Amino acid sequence: MIIKSLELADFRNYDNLKIDFSSGTNILYGDNAQGKTNILEAIYVSATTKSHKGSKDKEIINFGKEEAHIRTILEKDNAEYRVDMHLRKNKSKGIAIDGQKIKRASDLIGRLNVVFFSPEDLSIIKNGPSERRRFMDMELCQLDHIYLNSLSKYNKLVVERNKVLKDLFEKPENSVLLDVQDKQLCEYGSVIIKAREKFIKELNEIISPIHEKLTGGKELLSVYYEPNVSFEEFEKKLSASRKKDMYAKQTTIGPHKDDFSFIVKKAQDPEQEGIDIRKYGSQGQQRTASLSLKLSEIEIVKKSKKDNPVLLLDDVLSELDSNRQNYLLNTIGDIQTIITCTGLDEFVNNRFEIDKLFKVTEGTVSSEN
Repeated sequence: MIIKSLELADFRNYDNLKIDFSSGTNILYGDNAQGKTNILEAIYVSATTKSHKGSKDKEIINFGKEEAHIRTILEKDNAEYRVDMHLRKNKSKGIAIDGQKIKRASDLIGRLNVVFFSPEDLSIIKNGPSERRRFMDMELCQLDHIYLNSLSKYNKLVVERNKVLKDLFEKPENSVLLDVQDKQLCEYGSVIIKAREKFIKELNEIISPIHEKLTGGKELLSVYYEPNVSFEEFEKKLSASRKKDMYAKQTTIGPHKDDFSFIVKKAQDPEQEGIDIRKYGSQGQQRTASLSLKLSEIEIVKKSKKDNPVLLLDDVLSELDSNRQNYLLNTIGDIQTIITCTGLDEFVNNRFEIDKLFKVTEGTVSSEN
């Protein structure tokens, strides 16, 4: 799976751009605030329909313009596809694949699998539960359409249920709606919980050896799923929390409250209890575990899709020490990679092979030898 080209019109700081990528390693370099990350963001939107920053469509349209366009040419299984995306300030986005409009944005998910790695991802371990859930959701949504559909419906139900809870004082007759909503919450929530359990099991098989190599054989890393409620008890506990929810005016039980723990043990003493590095790990341990998590993401996509994802690295190398830089660069292998950076020192010092080099300056991109 590779991206052959990207075209942008009125996207962020780009009036018009066409860029042809190599199937190997592509470097976008230049000073800060020139538009390097915007190119990666456009690719991410093409793959997931959403900005990795959580930005709304109207926020990524060029200032003073009403709409923006993204065209991405993909090659997958020896076939070429064209994905056109039309972003509008006051309407939902329009999406077409090979000129045919699709009715639901979710129909695009999984067509192009990307792994996005930014400096912010190095803090995923120490940040709050919502960041860890978001990582898991974005990965599972790319791999599993049933999960994507269930998560979308579940999240909408939580919003609707919370609204009913907030309005109950003035509209007590609406309490009957909660019975219907609770049944649906349990239906879709159980799918989410089961999928997350399966994902964490698969993740542990991959992340442990990666982390051990990253730490020079010193540490073992395990990820544990901490569900807010098991799928077997979801219906019972949701019902039992009804009065609490009415008082709090929000839904307090369900997978939207899940978390994940990261336990590190010394490799020479695997029987020890280990420490939860969310709370007690050093910054170095947290960042290394985050890198292990993102590298595992690549392997999970490979295993699930029987194909390589496209790797997007947004100025990550400058945040890593030389050992972790080398490990990351050596891991890339045959994966199409698009990297942003301010300078080329890391690649020169490591004698890393660059297939295509681009200079980014104030919203213009020029190819260099």
